[in-house]
Amino acid sequence: MLKFHKGYFIAAFLLFITEIIIALYLHDGLIRPYIGDFLVVILLYCFVKSFFNLPVLLTAGGVLLFAYSVEVSQYFHLVKVLGLQHSRLAKILLGTSFSLMDMVVYTLGIVLIIVAENLRLSLKKF
Repeated sequence: MLKFHKGYFIAAFLLFITEIIIALYLHDGLIRPYIGDFLVVILLYCFVKSFFNLPVLLTAGGVLLFAYSVEVSQYFHLVKVLGLQHSRLAKILLGTSFSLMDMVVYTLGIVLIIVAENLRLSLKKF
């Protein structure tokens, strides 16, 4: 179950750098709010797969459940409830505003992961 996978780790690292660039330099209405959320579930998936040899659907489902949980916590203003509203890091990591569209984008990111992983596994058979 515990196994380091260099390819997933490199992908997670590159996605992390991409997310940092998006957060620091892009303040638009498309890439930051949607592409950033789309990529973050792929980043989390790759990070988990870097260290754990888990089935695709289990990992993808766990990542999606985690992303949904963070989004729902925004609905209940968890940052404020925890008294962290003045912490920039808490606001970045947990977010501050709920959006149903974010959940749609997370789902699309996970769908891409599942399709890509199934394609990768089917090509590996040849």
